[in-house]
This record gives sequence, C-alpha cells and structure tokens, in this order.
Amino acid sequence: MFGAENLSAILLTIKLASVVTVLLLLIATPIAWWLAHTRSWLKPPVEAVVALPIVLPPSVLGFYLLVAMGPNGPLGQVTLALGLGTLPFTFTGLVVASVFYSLPFVVQPLQNAFGAITPGLLDAAATLRAGPWDRFFSVVLPLARPGFITAAVLGFAHTVGEFGVVLMVGGNIPGQTRVVSVQIYDHVEALEYGQAHELAGILLAFSFVTLLLLYAFNRRATILAR
Repeated sequence: MFGAENLSAILLTIKLASVVTVLLLLIATPIAWWLAHTRSWLKPPVEAVVALPIVLPPSVLGFYLLVAMGPNGPLGQVTLALGLGTLPFTFTGLVVASVFYSLPFVVQPLQNAFGAITPGLLDAAATLRAGPWDRFFSVVLPLARPGFITAAVLGFAHTVGEFGVVLMVGGNIPGQTRVVSVQIYDHVEALEYGQAHELAGILLAFSFVTLLLLYAFNRRATILAR
C-alpha cells in the first residue's frame, strides 16, 4: 500500500506532466511549423538550440535554468519586477524547466509530421478560399494527427521520467516539488529499497506500456496510410 508521501509524489508528477504537455504543444507547434517550411539560414541554429536538451547533461541545463530564474538572472529579475517572486523551488519553476527539457521531444515529431504534408493539399484548400486557420484545422491537423499524438505522449513520458533538472531547479520540497523520480532517490538514500522498488516498478511499467502503445499506434497508422 502506498504511503502518503509516495501518493503525493505520483499526483504531483501527473499534474506536472499534464501542464507541461499542454504548454509544449502550444509552444512547439509554431516552432515545428516554421522549421518544417523555412529556408532561412537560421534553421540549423534554431534546430540545434531546440535539440540541446537531448545531448546536454540534465544537471548542466538545470544549473543554467536555476541561474536564469534566480534573483540575479534575467528571468528572475523579470518575475521579481512583476511581483511574482523567483521561480526556483516552486511548482511554476518546475513547469518552466520541464518545458525547456522536454521541448525537442515534442518539436521533432511535429516537425516531421508537418514536413510530410504535401504542399499541394494546402494550395488546393487555398484555392477554395480557405484561410490560414481553416487550412490548419481542416487539412494540417487531421493529416498531422499521428505526429501530435506521438509528440504529446513523448512529452508527457519524458517529463514524468526527468530527474536532474527537477532536482536542480525544484529541490526536494514535499507536496510542492518532490516528484516521483526524486522520491525514489530519497528512498534509496534512506535504504528503503522496498518503497523504491514500488515506485521504480511503476515508472518502468508506465514507460514500457507507453512505448508499446505508441509503436502499435504508429504501426497501425502507417498501414492505414498505404
């Protein structure tokens, strides 16, 4: 039976991953659309910046985000000027850090999905006097639906599994910033291997089932598209 601390960490993790996934879809969609269609010389640098969290150690990313959001950092000075205080060691700070950390896992599937859409379909919709928003919702969104599903699943799952960034930015505050990965770390430090096994097993099962369903969905979508 889960203790109150474990349950609190699970609920906080689900809340964090849900909020971050929604924000990522809103932020990543225009970025992915631009990357899929632009011929600007800025495309490679932007792609490199977006993909940095894939290769950058989480502790490095977490450190720079902590500095940026601190009282002397540029983002911290903005939040202080707005009367919002500083973001480190708060749930809002976790959300901001997680958005940066999981951004490539949402942008890249969307970019691939947008790039696979035949331009002639959009041109045909334009000849029927469909505006940009009409073309997006009636043509792009249905065709890119597998990409959106993949992006949402990967963004959610990646946020659930993060450790270094959330520990660096959020610390270890029960009920506020202590997510499942940090709770597992606490159990291991306290030699509470039984409770660590329970939470780790949940994450392992969640990750496997998520990937299994995602691959099955993508395989079915590929077969139907032929």
